[in-house]
Amino acid sequence: MNKIRILLSAVMLLSLAGICRAEREENDLWNRETLTNGFFGLNDKLADKGIEVDFSVTNIYQQNVRGGISKHRRQGRHTGSYDLEISTDLQTLLGIEGGSLYMHTEGSWSRTDIDATSVGSAFGVNADAAGRRSMDITELWYEQTMFDNSLRIRLGKFDITGGFECRGCPVSFDGSTYANDETAQFLNSALVNNPTIPFPDFGLGVIVYYNPVEWWYASVGVIDAQADGRETGFRTTFHDEDYFFYVFETGITPQLDSANGPLQGAYRVGLWNDPQPKANSDGSKSYRDDVGFYLSCDQMLVKENADGEDSQGLGAFFRYGYASSKRNDIVNFFSAGFQYQGLLDGRDDDVLGVGFAQGIFSNSADTTYTDDYESVVELYYNAQVTPWLNISPSVQYVSNPGGDKSVSDAVVLGVRAQMVF
Repeated sequence: MNKIRILLSAVMLLSLAGICRAEREENDLWNRETLTNGFFGLNDKLADKGIEVDFSVTNIYQQNVRGGISKHRRQGRHTGSYDLEISTDLQTLLGIEGGSLYMHTEGSWSRTDIDATSVGSAFGVNADAAGRRSMDITELWYEQTMFDNSLRIRLGKFDITGGFECRGCPVSFDGSTYANDETAQFLNSALVNNPTIPFPDFGLGVIVYYNPVEWWYASVGVIDAQADGRETGFRTTFHDEDYFFYVFETGITPQLDSANGPLQGAYRVGLWNDPQPKANSDGSKSYRDDVGFYLSCDQMLVKENADGEDSQGLGAFFRYGYASSKRNDIVNFFSAGFQYQGLLDGRDDDVLGVGFAQGIFSNSADTTYTDDYESVVELYYNAQVTPWLNISPSVQYVSNPGGDKSVSDAVVLGVRAQMVF
């Protein structure tokens, strides 16, 4: 608690200092895009060589105020993470046409999260929590574009849940415009990705993304099914049993007509296969070739302004997933919700989001789960204090945490501070 108080106090002091200098400095602390102004100008020099560096820090404080496992344990309430990203345009740097290189380094703190100590959710009320990690290179991949950028091939160590865009919408795989980023949108894991899909940790693999026309794409990915994000990936990929997770996704990104311009949408459908022998929590026999499918859709419903670059307005999202009951604990899942950007006058970059998610547990795992489902409702408001600082209070209502009838519904309050350096 003391750490978060110190953080918020420091943020307030910095913000007040920026206000006092706003009229005297053209590029003052209050209005600059990043806290350090692009590492004090270094980013501008690197950009000329085709290199882009981004560094951000996320701090989260959560407290279970009702129900769950416990309301009094403090362990896991405060968590945080940092992300260092380096993107390189190899055509600018080395003359390799269509080539790019990307590296993502992450670190996090707090040994445990609030689920283990206070809530007991099967979903997880903090998707950003990753344990205590000083520095891990979670992604390092090379990408080659061909045929006027309609074909992209990515090879290396990566996060298979995102990284491509079709008409500005996140796709490949299980993307969502309004429920996809735990550092800026929903915190509950069930409102970030579909829990019926057994996505491996950051691992070695290859993705082929094909976008021959503006409104349609198809993509296939293969990644080490036994990946460990803290390792290089070579040990689990090329030693002992070689298991690879396969996923295929295709979708369309239509634009609906409106008085203020096109309303962007994205409609995705995917199939996946995990060949590893596995069973649900109560299973005594393992089965190979786990197979499932999923849907992920989002659509802007109301656009406030005709400016094509302005994203103010109301949008909605929906997800569904199915997995085998013999091999998985959650066999059916759906989520839905809304996002409104710029709801309040003068707060054009603020975002209000509300979402609901429910997972149905396997009937053959009734010893582990004494209730049929877990569901969650989350409400958050992401307020842009400065271009480099966002503060997001949130509340989550978790029904049947962990599918355990003996655990009462939980209410989790939280606040997230996201700073871009």
